[in-house]
Amino acid sequence: MRLFSTSSSSPKPNFPLFSPSQNPKRSTSKTLPSFKTRLPSPSFLSLPPCTANSSPSFPVLDQEADREDSLEPKQDTFKKVLVVRRPVMDVSGEENDDGSEDGEAEGDDVISKPSGIDAGLEEFAKKMPLFEPERGESGGTLEKPLAVNLDLSLYKARVLARKYRYEEAENILEKCIYYWPEDGRSYVTLGKILSKQAKRTEARAVYERGCQATQGENPYIWQCWAVLENKMGNIRRARELFDAATVADKRHIAAWHGWAVLELKQGNVKKARHLLAKGLKFCGGNEYVYQTLALLEAKANRYEQARYLFRQATKCNPKSCASWLAWAQLEVQQENNRAARLLFEKAVQASPKNRFAWHVWGVFEANIGNVDMGRKLLKIGHALNPRDPVLLQSLALLEYKHSTANLARVLFRRASELDPRHQPVWIVRNLLSSLNSSFLPVRDM
Repeated sequence: MRLFSTSSSSPKPNFPLFSPSQNPKRSTSKTLPSFKTRLPSPSFLSLPPCTANSSPSFPVLDQEADREDSLEPKQDTFKKVLVVRRPVMDVSGEENDDGSEDGEAEGDDVISKPSGIDAGLEEFAKKMPLFEPERGESGGTLEKPLAVNLDLSLYKARVLARKYRYEEAENILEKCIYYWPEDGRSYVTLGKILSKQAKRTEARAVYERGCQATQGENPYIWQCWAVLENKMGNIRRARELFDAATVADKRHIAAWHGWAVLELKQGNVKKARHLLAKGLKFCGGNEYVYQTLALLEAKANRYEQARYLFRQATKCNPKSCASWLAWAQLEVQQENNRAARLLFEKAVQASPKNRFAWHVWGVFEANIGNVDMGRKLLKIGHALNPRDPVLLQSLALLEYKHSTANLARVLFRRASELDPRHQPVWIVRNLLSSLNSSFLPVRDM
């Protein structure tokens, strides 16, 4: 029953077909027939094709045992090829002391396992650092918070600064600078808080650090730094910083306007006009620029041009209370009381809680003889701004002039309690007390 026997005239020797794959003692999960059949062996090339009806018999297995020793070098070659092409299989079995693998030493026990490939992949997955997050995160940096935390922290810092809790606000802003060094809002807010505490040297250091962190591309930091230097009296340095702000962003209108105001205070009206014109050219219409130009025209007694510019300012921003007030004061100077009253109404409609609007309008009505109207406006302003001492001071003066001194004295006392540092309240209060004491009757000793 030799199925693959050849004639005596054939010079080619007989080799069993696929002999390595049919040995049950050598069949492990690492030996794949596809790799072995493709080796360039002349014996395999000389064999006739195998049909589906052919099946091996026991004599073929007997010949495998005789030729096992001759095929051992080829088995080593197969192992080396598998190790190079499939390194996963090296992890599946551990070698013994004599160099043989556990899979070969166990023999038939390997066949009882579900799948050698699955077992190898399972061991491989256990040794991969991909499934151990601690290793991947140990060498990395700290995780950066979300960007929304920056907005919340800045808002909290501003709220704390309004409550005079400067130290807490500074700690929050330092953390914002640590996590988001490229954002200029943290430097601007921290610099303003330090300036309020008269820590101008520290504020300057913060602005300088912010310009370095943003590579000089943030115009807000340059502008705030320029305003700080202007307050410190460094006019030349302030000009350079305003110039740097306009170079960083020529559409930054606050830099153009601040620089123009600086030149106005220095008496350089022509330079200020030139800067304001540049601001309008690069940034378009802006109520502050139009308002400043209108004031320049009013100062030069060109009232029609000033009215036109005020009208442009209110068109740019109808909610600009300052523009309505400045225009109203221009009409007051020209004794256009009706027009001034309409403009005051526009001002309080634009900003109902603006204490300056109620104060200026109340004083205006009192000066032209409408005492009741003036008193009513000052009381409304005080009701909307109960912590403002200026409204109480003007109301006290109005009561002292047109009513009783006792009511004025009470109002002065309340104003001094609201703001003990408000000098005009104390001056008028002391003056009122001295005037009343001179008319007191002298008691007998």
